[in-house]
Amino acid sequence: MKFTLDGRSGVNLIRAYSPSELRIGERMVVASCIVTADTLITDWQPAAPEELTESDLEPLFALLPQIALLGIPDTGYAVRLNIRASCAARGVALEVMDLGAACRTFNILVQEERRVAAVLLLESGRSEKKAT
Repeated sequence: MKFTLDGRSGVNLIRAYSPSELRIGERMVVASCIVTADTLITDWQPAAPEELTESDLEPLFALLPQIALLGIPDTGYAVRLNIRASCAARGVALEVMDLGAACRTFNILVQEERRVAAVLLLESGRSEKKAT
């Protein structure tokens, strides 16, 4: 099943996802990443929400998003206050949601030409594919 409509060409859209893998455009990503309409950062360290630090967000802040979507495998995670404060200090609205919701929301906001970045944390070691 097709995941998104092709409205804007030449932008990163998330075509499929699972807890351990993403397909962004035609590229397969198997580690946590940061994605915007025109940038994909795959050499990014945090693998779990509890490992996320303020310094980990510097590559995100360098992209100057208005909105940051934090997609996590487990929705029971609460973002630490210092992470939220760091985003707020830079004028970035931080929304935390499960991975699938973050992927879908990212695609919608990219199509609306919003300055959005998705910070997508993947689980390692799982191969089960989720239907999109």
